[in-house]
Formats: sequence, structure tokens, C-alpha cells
Amino acid sequence: MGRTGARGTAAGFSQSIDRGLAILASFRSGSPLLGVSELARGLGLRVSTTHRYVATLAELGYLEQDHATRKYRLGPRVLDLGFSAINSMGLRGIATPYLQQLSEETGYTVNMAILDGVEVVYVERCRSRRAGQQEIDLDLYVGARLPVYCTSLGKVLLAFRSDDEVRALLGRMELRRRGPNTLTSRPAFLAELARVRREGIAVNNEELAYGLRSIAAPIRDRSGEVVAAINMAVHRSMGIASTDEVVSRLGPALRRAANTISARVGYVPDPA
Repeated sequence: MGRTGARGTAAGFSQSIDRGLAILASFRSGSPLLGVSELARGLGLRVSTTHRYVATLAELGYLEQDHATRKYRLGPRVLDLGFSAINSMGLRGIATPYLQQLSEETGYTVNMAILDGVEVVYVERCRSRRAGQQEIDLDLYVGARLPVYCTSLGKVLLAFRSDDEVRALLGRMELRRRGPNTLTSRPAFLAELARVRREGIAVNNEELAYGLRSIAAPIRDRSGEVVAAINMAVHRSMGIASTDEVVSRLGPALRRAANTISARVGYVPDPA
């Protein structure tokens, strides 16, 4: 019986995933190159079984074969997973001081959110401590969720996904009217995502609630992937008359903060 035979009693346990991860875990600094026979002996698996797992992992980019020795080493997809884990675990801690600074500078609450299916999840909220700060009470908190389609955060997080992923997520959404200007037409919503991609910033013009406008910018990781978004919201009662004015007054500071946070998590813009 292989190494995985001692486990697997929990409901939903996948022996195939367990074996695949065990193969990846076999590669250490002292043994960066391993052959199929070595892996099979170390894990107590048949050579034919091990070869099938190794071939699958290599096809997916998690392993790559050394042509001289015919042995295998960890592939680039493993590095991507590692960096993604580091970035996701450390992003909130890295971003919070800059979000607080932006909130103090502008007098508005600053939010950071990530994408979870067809919703955005708030992972940080920083309120200004300045006297006379501008505040909107939407009963939001860390962990709160809102629909992707009617928030500036959601537009940013969705705009930079692949076309296939956007289509799949749109198929799961009901573009229900939430505010006076909610985009309930799929072509109109897709056109809005295209505009966000071109301009690098998203606006929400009373699409979530009456009188509420917001502006959002992306946070990118070292690979250039948009992993989070930050935003600020204002109400028409605060004296900002239009979304254009929101962008002109708050956009530059929001972009600077987003770019600074992205740089801190390893993103280097393409000079082109």
C-alpha cells in the first residue's frame, strides 16, 4: 500500500489529488531532480501509476523533464502557486498603511475587495480620522459581499479576467436593477468592462443605490494579474455633482495608492 493508503477516510477525500501533491512534495532542495522509479519507491506506488501522475503534472506545467537525465524537476506553475499564496496572504498587511494614508489624505473611507464568483468580498476598510470626514453608511464591513455587476470594485475585478471567464460568470448573474442607473443589459455591461480595461479605472454612477457614486482601481501582483481592487465612494449630497468630478478629484490619489500597493507586491509595469 502506498503512502496515501493511511489517509482518505474523510468524506470527499480525493486520492488522486493526494498522490499528485505527494509527488510535488517529494522535490526538495537536496533532490531537485527525480526519476519516475525514485518517486514510485519513495511513495510506495507502482511505477506505471507514478508515471501516469507525473505525465499529467508535466502536461499541466507543474513538472518539467530534464532532457539530459530524463528526470523531472518542479515546473513554473508551482512557482506561480507559491507567489500567489504569498501575495494573497500578505496583501492586506501590505496594503493597509497605504489605504489608511489615502483615507486621511482625501477624507473618505477606502475599501479593498477581492472577487469570489459573482460577488466582491470586502477584505479591508479604512476610515479617515480627520475631523469632518465624509462618511457613507452602507452597513459594510470586512467580509461583506456585494454583487459584481453594480459595484466599481466588481467592474475592476471582472474587467481584467479572460473573455471565457467573464462569459461564464455572466451566465451565473441576474443583472437586476439595484439603483437608478444599474446596467441590466449584457451588451451594455460588456461595453463598460471594455472601457474599464482601456482606462484602468472603474466608476459606479448610482448603479448600486440612489445617490451613490464610486471609483475603483486595480491591484496587480508580480505576474500582472489583478488580484484585488480598491475604491472610494461619495454621495451626491456631499457636493460632488458628477462621476467626472469624482474621477478628477479622487482618481489621481486612488491610482497612486493602487500603483504603490501593486509595486509592493512585486508588480513591474511593462514599459511599452
